[in-house]
Order: sequence, then C-alpha cells, then structure tokens
Amino acid sequence: MRYRYETHLHTCEGSACAGASGAEMARIHKELGYTGIFVTDHFFNGNTAVPRDLPWRERVELFCLGYEHAREEGEKIGLDVFFGFEYGVHAADFLVYNLDKEWLLQHEDIDRMDARRAFFQMHQGGGFIIHAHPFRERDYIDHIELFPRDVDGVEVVNGAHLKQPETNDRARIYAMMYGLPGTAGSDSHHVQGLPRSGVELPRKVAQATDYLEMIQAGEVKYLGYGQVLEK
Repeated sequence: MRYRYETHLHTCEGSACAGASGAEMARIHKELGYTGIFVTDHFFNGNTAVPRDLPWRERVELFCLGYEHAREEGEKIGLDVFFGFEYGVHAADFLVYNLDKEWLLQHEDIDRMDARRAFFQMHQGGGFIIHAHPFRERDYIDHIELFPRDVDGVEVVNGAHLKQPETNDRARIYAMMYGLPGTAGSDSHHVQGLPRSGVELPRKVAQATDYLEMIQAGEVKYLGYGQVLEK
C-alpha cells in the first residue's frame, strides 16, 4: 500500500493569492484520496495575507490560522495535516518543513534576515528546506537565484507547471547536477482545477522528518493529475 500527500498548498488565511480556506483544502484533498497535506502558506517575505504592520506575535498567530483550520478539519475527517511555510528570497521560494509556530515566535524578523543565515537557523532548529519551482518565469522575476548548498531537495514536479514541462525539466536537471533529491507538489491555491500533484510514499508520515527520510532514500513517487509520473 502507498500513501498520497500534498506537499505544497496555500490557504486564504495565510496567502493573499489563495481562494480556499484551510478547512476547504482539507476536505477536497480527503475527497481526492490523499492521506495528508502540508500547508505551506506564503510567509511574510512573500505574498502573505497577513498585514505587515502588526506586532510579530499577532502576525504569526494570524499566519498559522490556515494550517490550524486545516488541522481541525483533518481531525474530524481523518486527514493528516502538517505545518510548513513558503519562504521568499526575492522571487525565489523555498518550502520549509518541520518547524512550528513556537519556532516562528522565537525568531522574530526571520523574514528580513540574509537568506543563507536564515536557512542556517532553520536547519539548526530541525527544519528542512525544498527549493520550490526553481525555474519559474514571471514578468516580475528578473533573475533566477539558486542555493544548492543550502537546501535539502528540489521540487522537480510543480503541479502549476504541468502544462509547461520545460520548467519542471530544468528543475530535474538542476537537482541531478547537484545530487539533490526531488519532490513534487501541486502549489494549489484554489479547490477548482487542482492538478492533483504531490507525492506517493511507501509509509505513512507521522512527523515531517519521516517525509525527509523517504525523500533522501529515493522512495518518493511524483504525482501529476492524480497519476504517478515517470522519473
């Protein structure tokens, strides 16, 4: 038996560009047969829904609402929900796992820190980092930044780019060149038109480090439109 997890999704509570709540995201993924989801809202150095002029504690409390609402709904319907966040470095984005609200509360202004110093602190706290859609192109992105010595893996299948395969192909080449393991995620913001990406795993995830161990062991299968993709 294998288990499906969404590793990259946004909620309207935490991400300004999202149109679905944490509870709605939990329900739709349960209906689609996922075992669990990682909520990865845009952090304060990205397209956050949280006002930037609030005190740090209040900002963190608001930021975590999408995850908390998804977790509450998940407990009712039998879906495992894990916390993460998408950390922005200029126009580059990084999915951070295995940290929590308390860690964020204790690291005020982590969003304003030099990127490599921030990544070091995340690793020191037990977190791990996946470079999301490293070769995404947008009119507001004037250059691509890579941090191959600071990340634990690369999102080589991003569901938002399944119709632009060259974007994911470049991510695969990047991961291969630096010996970094690959992951996959939908990058979903709405319940309509979900690309049903993510990963299929041989074992259930009890904590985020279980996911990291399976990434490092090469046990991850990539999903796209609900189907396992060839590596």
